Amino acid sequence: MPTVTPARSSACCPPARPSLSLRIVQRFALWRQRRQLAQLDATQLDDIGISAEEARTEASRGLWHAPDHWHR
Repeated sequence: MPTVTPARSSACCPPARPSLSLRIVQRFALWRQRRQLAQLDATQLDDIGISAEEARTEASRGLWHAPDHWHR
């Protein structure tokens, strides 16, 4: 009879933190997306389901503002 190995839970080990170069690339990609968001008109914003105020708030964030899940 084959031996069954129990599955390892991903909750036991935190994910590895991305390298510095990857984090820098992610920050610039996010900054670029925010700049593009600022260029959308009301119809385009409505299509993606956010208000003009939400778009302005997000687009005004600086390069150093990363999503909360990046800090975990």
